[in-house]
Amino acid sequence: MHPFVKAVADLRFENCFNPYVDRCETYDRQDAPFQRARALSAIVERATETDIESIWIGRDLGYRGGRRTGLALTDEVNAGAHTSRWGFESERPTVGALVAERTAAVIWTMLGQIEAPIFLWNVFPLHPHEPDEPFTNRTHNSRERRAGEEILALLIGMLRPHRIFAIGNDAANVARRIDHSLPVVAVRHPSYGGQSQFVKQIRTAYSLHEREPMPLLL
Repeated sequence: MHPFVKAVADLRFENCFNPYVDRCETYDRQDAPFQRARALSAIVERATETDIESIWIGRDLGYRGGRRTGLALTDEVNAGAHTSRWGFESERPTVGALVAERTAAVIWTMLGQIEAPIFLWNVFPLHPHEPDEPFTNRTHNSRERRAGEEILALLIGMLRPHRIFAIGNDAANVARRIDHSLPVVAVRHPSYGGQSQFVKQIRTAYSLHEREPMPLLL
């Protein structure tokens, strides 16, 4: 396990699922935490050897996405594209039908048009959920955010990206606090009616050509 991933795996909070040490009894394979930690470690290792154009930062892992894959802004439908982007393949840590996530679908539709090396992360790198309801999402609290900021600062110092793309206001506020010298591009979060604006902002930032309109995800 890469030391950075070990630092994330060591984070423990109430009503939070840590995909690198915790196993979901409903959907996970026996070695799921190991597989997720292994995949993230491989990505981090390759990223440290790459000139990272940007880090895209979301808020926290969701129960349909990162809780299952261990990869920020990535659901099971796009997990293969994520690992392939870094030149390796990993085993699926879960069982049953593939689960899709709306935000991940929009994120990866845009990433599929961009060749620049982009690292995906979250302000809070675990999955926070409501008490006794593991398959829900909640916003991380202030204590969790402070821990996430420390991890994010470590990541930025390690990868030294050219800029940060902050997806949503929470991510933008945190990114600006951590490194005042690093350009932060704040973009609309693609959920809750923000999909069209997010797509337009990413197309502009990366000078992408217009394509057929994306179907709105409900």
